[in-house]
Amino acid sequence: MIEGMLASVAATAVLAIHGLFILFVVAGGFLALWRSWVAVPHLLAAAWGAAISFGGWICPLTPLENHFRQQAGMAGYQGGFIEHYLLALIYPDGLTRGVQIGLGMGVIALNVIIYSWVWRRHGGH
Repeated sequence: MIEGMLASVAATAVLAIHGLFILFVVAGGFLALWRSWVAVPHLLAAAWGAAISFGGWICPLTPLENHFRQQAGMAGYQGGFIEHYLLALIYPDGLTRGVQIGLGMGVIALNVIIYSWVWRRHGGH
């Protein structure tokens, strides 16, 4: 029983970390406006997020969450985090390859805009 509760807490923690990571991938460039050192880890995270989208891969956090969910006696899910939690709200028919590529391109476009702003603000004048 305690192991199931711990697994449930672990699944929730992985879910929260995954969600925060995706938020950082999408909008973390705004933090670079505040603290320029954030740019390097953010650009690495954004590259990872774009690679996951373009490659059609599943982030390693998804199987980890499913592992803990199953250990807690909860149902796992198929597909990735975005498909399961976010696209179900936005795109009820599910994740298509075109949507994945569009999401990856959206992340890149948003970050080009953000980093042009960062560059002008921190040294590009």
